[in-house]
Amino acid sequence: MALTQMQIIQSLGEAMSWFERELQWGVPPTELRHLSGRIGELYSALITNGQMATDVNQQGYDVVSSLGERVSVKTTATMGSNGSITFNPRTLNQVDRIIILRINTEDMQIETLLNKSIDESKELMSSESSSGKVSISLSKLIVKPKSRSEIPTVKSVVFGGYKLLELANGTIEVINDDGVILSSLPTLRVLAKELNLSILNGNGNPYNTRQLGSLVIRSIMSMTEESA
Repeated sequence: MALTQMQIIQSLGEAMSWFERELQWGVPPTELRHLSGRIGELYSALITNGQMATDVNQQGYDVVSSLGERVSVKTTATMGSNGSITFNPRTLNQVDRIIILRINTEDMQIETLLNKSIDESKELMSSESSSGKVSISLSKLIVKPKSRSEIPTVKSVVFGGYKLLELANGTIEVINDDGVILSSLPTLRVLAKELNLSILNGNGNPYNTRQLGSLVIRSIMSMTEESA
């Protein structure tokens, strides 16, 4: 039986929560391929206003869009540009569109790396002589982020020996005397404790870097306004 859009949304939320819980338990993202694949299929069904393929292990495609397009969905949790996404060339004739997604495990967001017709997607594919398959290199899909100087700062506070910045793209930067702290989430959690802020959201799951950083910055700004 086909899922309604509301059921797809609910299933996607539950799958993302389970994925995040597994990561918190120390399970590497590479060991969660089945779960990440399910997340990708649900998300693709949602954004195409479509439905999951009705047959188990349907060859070639995973989702049928509202326009009747057969969509092959690939999902990765790889954060770098190394690696590739592989396809079986023998089943590509059953596909109308390819969607490649990435689960950003830092911010727990789903990013669309590719959403193109099969003909446009084939232009990005290369043959793998050893396996007989074709692949799309992640380096062709991942857009180089803007340099820090190109992104304006929208909020800035100082607290506990740290300077916290919220950039226009939502990124949170934490700076100390040594410069920008590359992994800022542990520091944000320490600051949240000092500010008597919970590091858990309403569902009992830890805030990601952007969520907690924004919460900490707002709290510090509020304290500053009250003392002014």
